[in-house]
Amino acid sequence: MNYVIIEDEKLTAKDLEFSIKELRPNYTLLKKLPSVKSAVAYLRKKPPIDLVFSDIQLTDGLSFEVFKKVHISTPVIFCTAYDEYALNAFEANGIAYILKPFTKKNIETAINKFENLTQNKKNKLIELLKYFDQSNIAKTNNSVLIHQGEKIIPVNLNDVAVVSLKKGIVRLHTFKNEEFIASETLEEFEKLEYPNFFRANRQYLVQKKAIKNAVRYFNRRLVLHLNLSLNEKIIISKEKAPLFLKWLAQA
Repeated sequence: MNYVIIEDEKLTAKDLEFSIKELRPNYTLLKKLPSVKSAVAYLRKKPPIDLVFSDIQLTDGLSFEVFKKVHISTPVIFCTAYDEYALNAFEANGIAYILKPFTKKNIETAINKFENLTQNKKNKLIELLKYFDQSNIAKTNNSVLIHQGEKIIPVNLNDVAVVSLKKGIVRLHTFKNEEFIASETLEEFEKLEYPNFFRANRQYLVQKKAIKNAVRYFNRRLVLHLNLSLNEKIIISKEKAPLFLKWLAQA
C-alpha cells in the first residue's frame, strides 16, 4: 500500500511514519507534504496512492482546501489536535479521525478500518473481473485494464507507444500522449509476446509504430528516435542491436 503524509510539523510527521512502519512494514511512504500548496501540487500529478494521513491545520491553511482543489477518491485518515473539525473531515473522504497526541493503538485502529474498507472493495472488484476472465490483461482483444479509483479503463495495446518502468512504477504512454499507471510488471507485458513490442532494455518496451528511426550510438549501441517525446533516451545495447534490427525489418 502506498501512502502520503500531509503534516507541517516535521517531528510529528517522522513519528507518524515510524509508527506506520512498525505497524505495517509493507506500506510504502511516497511523500511527506508540509503545506496545502505542496499537497495540491503533488496530488495533481495523480501519484499511485492508496491512503492519505493528514493533519488539518497547516501553516498555509486547512487541509480541507487540498481536497476541494484536487478531487481524489483516496481514503483519508485525519490526525489533528482539534476535534471541532470532525464533521468536515468525514465530508472530505475521511474514514478515521485521530486526536493528537496519537498512539500506535489509535493508528492501528484507523488502518484496520481502512483495510476492511479496501478488502470489501477488492471483493467487489474480483466479482467484476470474472467477466474479464479474472485477468487484468485481456489477451483475446490485446487490451489491458487500468484501475483509476473506482474506474476500470480498457486500453488497447495497439494505442500504446511505449511501456516504461521508473522508480518501480509501470506506465503506458499512448500515441495520443495519454499516460496510464499499470498494475502489471514490465515482465508481464513482455510475456504476452505481443509481436508489435520489443523489450529495448530494463526500462522500456517499444511499439514498432512508435519508432521514427534508430541511430548508431557510442560503442555499437542504438538510440531510438520516436514519434512522441519522452524525457529520457531509449538505448539498445550492442548485444541486443542485431535482434532489434531483425525485429524492425519484419513486416
